[in-house]
Amino acid sequence: MQFVLVIYHGTTPLPGTPTWDSLSKDQKNAAYADYATLNEMENLTPAPPLGLSENAMTVRVENGSTVIKEGPYLDAEGAVGGFYMVEAEDLDAAVALASRVPQARLGGAVEVRPSATYW
Repeated sequence: MQFVLVIYHGTTPLPGTPTWDSLSKDQKNAAYADYATLNEMENLTPAPPLGLSENAMTVRVENGSTVIKEGPYLDAEGAVGGFYMVEAEDLDAAVALASRVPQARLGGAVEVRPSATYW
């Protein structure tokens, strides 16, 4: 089965910020090692890196007119940091992979959704 793992930053420290700088070298290395391991898995496909949510633009169409809002659709706590496509035996296996994403333990969350075709 295919699942999408949507990674939310939440309060996870981001590289280049004072909060990230306050982490120990071991904590930083553990996060990088976790991503390296995940990215090498054959059943997991990482998305290209996303820019920061502060640089996002949200586009909607209201009454036939395009409306542009600076910033992400969700608030900063809900900012999407990226996603993975995963091929897993079942939901439990996908959840086990999601729990290995650093954001799941560092103040963010990982949403697991079955992939589906609606058209």
